[in-house]
Amino acid sequence: MNTWLYLTAEGQDAPSSLWPCVLWSQTGQRQPMPLNQATSALKGQAVDVLLPMEMCSWVRSDPWPARRKPQPQAIAYAVEDQLSEALEVVHLGVGARDRDGRYPVMVIGRERLAAVLALLREAGIEVRGVFVDADVLSGDQPSGVWWFGRWLLGGDRSARMALSQDNLALLTPLLPKDMQWLDEREDPAAIDRCLSRRPTQAINLLQGAFAPRGKPLLWRAGGLALLMLALSSWGASEARIGFLDSEVRHLTSQNEQRFKALYPDQSRIVDMAAQLKALQSQPVESQNTRIAGLVRLIEQVIGASPVEVRRIELRAGEGWKIQLTASGFAELEQLRERGRQQGMPVRLDSANRAADRVHATLTVEDEA
Repeated sequence: MNTWLYLTAEGQDAPSSLWPCVLWSQTGQRQPMPLNQATSALKGQAVDVLLPMEMCSWVRSDPWPARRKPQPQAIAYAVEDQLSEALEVVHLGVGARDRDGRYPVMVIGRERLAAVLALLREAGIEVRGVFVDADVLSGDQPSGVWWFGRWLLGGDRSARMALSQDNLALLTPLLPKDMQWLDEREDPAAIDRCLSRRPTQAINLLQGAFAPRGKPLLWRAGGLALLMLALSSWGASEARIGFLDSEVRHLTSQNEQRFKALYPDQSRIVDMAAQLKALQSQPVESQNTRIAGLVRLIEQVIGASPVEVRRIELRAGEGWKIQLTASGFAELEQLRERGRQQGMPVRLDSANRAADRVHATLTVEDEA
């Protein structure tokens, strides 16, 4: 049995040395007492503190695209729109990635957690970890436990919350069908089984700015503070950039998949914005004819030439305008001749040399 000091929900509104607590010993015994008596009961032993769910909230990130665990700042930006307060005033405890590829996050007010830890220090209590009661409900399925006069919901990938009997009745139709229910009124050992060992998946709030640290030498304190401030600023910037870059790549991939699903005849995407604009601005019959002509041009004329396509656009009354580069004018002339042999009205406009490349515009007259 692990040693726990449970700060009950009864004292959360006015934290003081008289906060009603329950001490679970390693033998499984419960000892209700005010906080100011816990020090003598612990006799200098380090303890895991358990907070009531009413002091916190719990969210999960979207499925994370990368296997490697991201920086905490990246996860913070990913769940920012789910928070009711600004990131600057809350502390986020990040858990292990779950089977859905999401990261669970326990949220608590930064000042609120700091006040609790200060109260415990003043009482002379050595804290090993800080957890939340609804988050220690173990098992491979969602769980509901009657715990100190209210229902706690938790377990595998389930929302963490504390509910009254009436509120649970309203929420029951929305809960998973495989909920496991425990009631300490009928089974007094129900809570003891949840606290029988230090949980491996529950989120320890002592991380980030609240992580335990050694006592640095005084002459290092100023330099370390400046270094941490600089690293924090740089890390936050890098994390935001990395997260946005990942989102851009993800959205680009989604857009290409949707484009191919809408226009399966577009076997090659050169300039998706221009192609989509052209496709949507034309009647279906004319659109299909033009796209088919463009595909045939790319496959039979441009694809067989050692040129690089830079941009494709459709101009009303003029046809396709394809900006490309080649290594010399001979390649452009061969491309034009190949188009003539394929029966395509191709002409080269505004060819000019820049450095070791020739830039030109290929015009395919509109036949639609």
